[in-house]
Amino acid sequence: MPSKRKSLDESAREFFQSSVTSPKEAVNSAAEFVKIESIHLPEQQPRRYFDPEKLQSLVQSISSHGILEPLLVRPLGDNQYELVAGERRYRAAQIASLTEVPVVIRQLSETEALQLALIENLQREDLNPVEETEGILQLLALKLAIETTEIISLLYQMQNVTAGKITDNVISNSEIESVNQIFTDLGKMNRESFTANRLPLLRLPEDVLSALRSGRIEYTKAKVIASVKDEELRKQLLEDAITNSLSLSQIKEKIKALKPTKEKEELKTRVDTTYKKLKTSKQLWQDPKKRKKLESLLAQLEQLIESESNLEVNKANLEPIFEAADSEPESNQETEEPGITDDELGALLKVSNLIIRDYRVKGKKPPAALAKKLQEWEVNGDRWVRNKPV
Repeated sequence: MPSKRKSLDESAREFFQSSVTSPKEAVNSAAEFVKIESIHLPEQQPRRYFDPEKLQSLVQSISSHGILEPLLVRPLGDNQYELVAGERRYRAAQIASLTEVPVVIRQLSETEALQLALIENLQREDLNPVEETEGILQLLALKLAIETTEIISLLYQMQNVTAGKITDNVISNSEIESVNQIFTDLGKMNRESFTANRLPLLRLPEDVLSALRSGRIEYTKAKVIASVKDEELRKQLLEDAITNSLSLSQIKEKIKALKPTKEKEELKTRVDTTYKKLKTSKQLWQDPKKRKKLESLLAQLEQLIESESNLEVNKANLEPIFEAADSEPESNQETEEPGITDDELGALLKVSNLIIRDYRVKGKKPPAALAKKLQEWEVNGDRWVRNKPV
């Protein structure tokens, strides 16, 4: 009976474990020194982000004590080597201006080298969720010899089979065994948890994904920020959350405050969509009744736009007029306001009402002083007069 296929090659796994358990012994016995300029990075690098502060700390350590754990490389020929494991040490050694570094040289195929690099990366303590997710997918793709996109599809198919959503199982038992064995060997999470909780990470907007990958924001906060669909607003919120170390509850409160803006944008979209449909609707233009109704609606829109224009013009003149009215001596008698005609005062109060309505339509609270002013005046017969003090 054939033995169950392991997710990690036995020889590669045994070497990897031995090479990281006793670094000092490895330097003394198995390592040799090669010129750092003869070491080249592979085309596929599992690790994309290096924390600048931690890297600088390693640079200082290497400058003082040297590299205690050798790099793992494979020969390329002509005394040239490809880095397999230890990229952070390699980068720190370059910054520290080392000319030679200790290495362990192993004859590995390109596939074996990538496998070891992925395993080393997945065993890091500071691994963030995005890097871990991408690393596991790469390892699965490597072992099953298919593309990463196919792995994602396969995992979702397995999830549907488990949930009973697919009755006709198109997945082979060997594929299921291979995938499950890899998760067992990694010992981080099972396949079901990875599919349900980690794969959705890859659908986050790129700006949020980048911040999460670089460790600038936590996973729970990233998911909430990603719910903001407006790209510009999302970027502002993301930067605010990172710069000011906002808590999860603070982020949620800020998202709630964005809803009026969201509703406004949705209304603009509706207007644009309706306008496009209006231009292309032959039936609307040919029907006299509908055309007449359209003319009425258009007149209302024009009036609305005109009142908005007048509103902006009169806002600047409003406060000085009220200040002039306030400068007159108060009286217990109903008096006509000197220097302001009934028509002018009527127009003034109409504009005031429009301003307050404008604030409320936009979901904002109107200025308290302005609202108070309106309460001081009323129509008495054919005149505007100030109310008596209570």
